[in-house]
Amino acid sequence: MAAIHDYIRQSDYQKIKEAISIDPKVVDSKDEKGFPALVLAAYHGNLEITKLLIEHKAEIDAKDVVGNTALMGVCFKGYEEIVDLLLTFGANPNAVNKNGSTPLSYAAQFGQIGTAKLLLEANADPNQKDGKGNTPAGIAKAQGHMELYELLV
Repeated sequence: MAAIHDYIRQSDYQKIKEAISIDPKVVDSKDEKGFPALVLAAYHGNLEITKLLIEHKAEIDAKDVVGNTALMGVCFKGYEEIVDLLLTFGANPNAVNKNGSTPLSYAAQFGQIGTAKLLLEANADPNQKDGKGNTPAGIAKAQGHMELYELLV
């Protein structure tokens, strides 16, 4: 099943479609490092492949070995189209990883204002604290993202 993950890294849409047609369960498979297919596709910023996996019923909130979901991975990168897609298909804007981080805390850390706005529209909790007791606003302020800080307070 590892082949689909290689195809995702190579952005080979056609090979991914073929792999899914042979075994539809590959959409929820994890690679040797524990990354779900959807997390990889989103993290690599491939909107078409992310959409393909979702259309084939990939688990929207599948987690990697540290508890990150696809939504968390795209929030720190600022891939707004993928954030919107994941939220549209029911991704949890308040998911928590093993460190207590949320999609909004990642957006705050990396100054992703557009991403933060999408998350807030999807009812992300701006007061949810991470494992160290930091709110997204506190994280944004600590990183010097004052416009984002203002949005979150």
